[in-house]
Amino acid sequence: MSSPRAVDAVVVGAGFGGLYALYRLRELGLSVRVFEAGSGVGGTWFWNRYPGARCDVESMAYSYSFSEELEQDWEWTERYAGQPEILRYANEVANRFDLRHDIQLNTRVVAAIYEEDSSHWRIETDAGEEVLARYCIFATGCLSHRNTPPFEGIEDFRGPHFHTGDWPEEGVDLAGKRVGIIGTGSTAIQAIPKLAEASGHLTVFQRTANYSVPARNEPMTEAYQSEVKANYAAFRAPFVSARFGLDFNPSDLVAGDCSEEELEAEFRQRWNEGGLGIIGAFADIATNKDANDELAEFIRDRIRETVEDPDAAALLCPDSVVGCKRPCADTRYYETYNRPNVELVDIHVDPIERVTEAGLVTGGREFELDVLVFATGFDAMTGALLSIDIRGREGRRLRDRWSEGPKTYLGLAVDGFPNLFTITGPGSPSVLANMIPAIEQHVDWIADCLEHVKREGHAGLEAQPGAVESWVKHVNEVADRTLYPTCNSWYLGANIPGKPRVFMPYLGFPPYKEKCDAEAAAGYPGFRMI
Repeated sequence: MSSPRAVDAVVVGAGFGGLYALYRLRELGLSVRVFEAGSGVGGTWFWNRYPGARCDVESMAYSYSFSEELEQDWEWTERYAGQPEILRYANEVANRFDLRHDIQLNTRVVAAIYEEDSSHWRIETDAGEEVLARYCIFATGCLSHRNTPPFEGIEDFRGPHFHTGDWPEEGVDLAGKRVGIIGTGSTAIQAIPKLAEASGHLTVFQRTANYSVPARNEPMTEAYQSEVKANYAAFRAPFVSARFGLDFNPSDLVAGDCSEEELEAEFRQRWNEGGLGIIGAFADIATNKDANDELAEFIRDRIRETVEDPDAAALLCPDSVVGCKRPCADTRYYETYNRPNVELVDIHVDPIERVTEAGLVTGGREFELDVLVFATGFDAMTGALLSIDIRGREGRRLRDRWSEGPKTYLGLAVDGFPNLFTITGPGSPSVLANMIPAIEQHVDWIADCLEHVKREGHAGLEAQPGAVESWVKHVNEVADRTLYPTCNSWYLGANIPGKPRVFMPYLGFPPYKEKCDAEAAAGYPGFRMI
């Protein structure tokens, strides 16, 4: 039997994190193998092909900054790029920087086991292949492990059914079909208008209403794109100092110091501008319940103005804190409920009882359907990692280490798991930041760390248990200063039965980056060199 192939580093995932990790590690002169479960690169943008899939970060900002040539050459066509365009961009990156020959597609990593005698990771794939690597880097994504509730009778349904995160590449013919979609989160809010246009009839099954604001998407103008490209560095500079790694034009105004007229005017202006900048309208929206309530009522008023059926409007009005669940940006989402072929069903009061051959039953009523769509989200932040058998020192499983919730140092490393890194892992800003700048910051930090290890003559490094415990405490203390943990959201893992309730992302990109930089400047005191 031949010995396993050996490389310096294995990267799991070929989305934006995996692609940039491969680029940077090769710059260090390391041999790298990337494993990707899909048949193409792009990660999130490979799998999420559902109608209406679109980024909620403006295109000029949702892009790599590491290559000036790439910045200047790539032409975006819309203010908010759609899935096909972003996937083309990912493929352009893979081609331009000759990344493909180190990427193995259609290969799922099923195990990563640390071998203490050799200080290497043994990576096992679903094809039975084994690879040895000193470093193991997980770029598996924060929203990549699909959550499909085990509805009774789903195997009996006669029509096609699929999750939005695994939409058929060839598309789906919905003409004249009765379509049911379960869920009204960010994915569904994008998909529902398109599904309503394409189908004969659309039934939306909603458990919890979400806040959404109009994106005001429009074609990218040549003048604006040229203006940004003339000084791209200056355009990106505010992202480093902005709370979410995005220039939401944050206000220094405190809502409590403003009149009702001033609040209304500011909210109205940002609503008309479109996009998620409305959450930066006042400095205290994330921390002051009264200020948050003002924004919540403003959005509810816009819903009532838009949706003609008062009963449907009432169901679509959330009663939670703005921001404690992922805020959404849409294109004519609420207007869609005025269409005669769209019905909204409340499954909070009457949960889905079962799926049948012909549809599904809720509240004692059977809804006949030809196609069933699950927009039921993901096992966020940890699901993709814990679906892999990851074992560190003494064979201890990561699943056991995280039995009370994920515990990392800086969202980058875990004690007891030497030379293992996570890109945008739990305990980092990740989903509460502009993902590509967050990815670049993580990968650059990891690359600099590996250079330090090599320069100092070490075999690697491992997070200190005390550093991990202190960081987890800090992440939760920061979250607890805000309103974010106040509702059941996937930020807390509340959408997955049995998952520990822990606020997983770190709130605040600038202070996070400062702490990472300080760790490196001090010689990595939160780690033990090996």
